[in-house]
Amino acid sequence: MIRALSTHLFANQKLTTALLDQMQAAEFPAIEIFCARQHLDYRNRKQIAELALWFRNSQMRVHSMHAPLFTDEYWGKSGYDTAISITEPLKAKRIPMIDEIKRTLEIAETIPYHYLIQHLGVAGESFGMRAVDAAFTSLEELMIFARHRGVEILLENIPNELSSAEGLLRFNGLTHLDFNFCLDLGHAHLNEGVTNAYNFLQPRIRSTHVNDNDGEEDLHWFPFTGTIDWAAAMTCLRSQPEQYPLLLELMHIPELENAGVPFKLDEVRKVFDKLEELREEDE
Repeated sequence: MIRALSTHLFANQKLTTALLDQMQAAEFPAIEIFCARQHLDYRNRKQIAELALWFRNSQMRVHSMHAPLFTDEYWGKSGYDTAISITEPLKAKRIPMIDEIKRTLEIAETIPYHYLIQHLGVAGESFGMRAVDAAFTSLEELMIFARHRGVEILLENIPNELSSAEGLLRFNGLTHLDFNFCLDLGHAHLNEGVTNAYNFLQPRIRSTHVNDNDGEEDLHWFPFTGTIDWAAAMTCLRSQPEQYPLLLELMHIPELENAGVPFKLDEVRKVFDKLEELREEDE
């Protein structure tokens, strides 16, 4: 299974070529870039051009990009109206949100990547046909835009009624849009459980987000620091090792704030080793 890392771990700092150099030195063959404007400002052509030049001369590839969650540079702290949701029922509000996502898809013209990871609604959102209709309209438009740039949109399971594993399958059934998925193990742990979510989505999983939590909050902890049964989780994931990468999406950890990038990446490599050792023990 290919090791991959989301830049979500460094989302509170600007994504630079120096940071990419350190990730490449840590021997990660693939990454997911998290599109938060304080990290990757998808509106900043200069930043995109600098990164594109770096990737043209690198063997490390971009497996995926995560669609933005907010329009501001402060994780949504500058106002309630900064959240981006494709289930927004009012068209006049939804169109600018779709345009933000399109900007991240345009990056594929200079930095090729396979998948855009997209949330269906926001955390805690209830199921409703207005939300389904809005998402259907949004995704129809985005799918065409993405396809022209060689990108496939993957829907991610998140903690809401629309986006549990069963919810994603129901959405596919209602809309006939036939999406594939990114399985977030931490989110699954908050919903129906990792094994159940995996069994529901398995044929359509094309990427993963591997992280841990306490079963109560979406914390994106390092594996083995929360309550997920990692032996059972890896038994699921190792059953289709060529279908998706083992991609860690971890939170900024305050205790590691002053530890330095190489140290953080070394800790990530240890987590990969430990997960793979679990696989070997089970076989």
